[in-house]
Amino acid sequence: MAKRTKKVGIVGKYGVRYGASLRKTIKKLEVSQHAKYNCNFCGKDSLKRKAVGIWECKACKKVLAGGAYVCRT
Repeated sequence: MAKRTKKVGIVGKYGVRYGASLRKTIKKLEVSQHAKYNCNFCGKDSLKRKAVGIWECKACKKVLAGGAYVCRT
């Protein structure tokens, strides 16, 4: 696993590459992509991204179609 720092978070894996403004944009995307969302069916905070546009609730096992990086577009 790549070393991350407190300041840059998940984009620490890119190191000094790609420029600060691009890494800042990617950070916003990746944080929202890996976050847990609220399920419409069971109401629990357990909806996670399975693949691009496919979201699965870990509690009730429902599979939803949504956005690529966020559940609801």
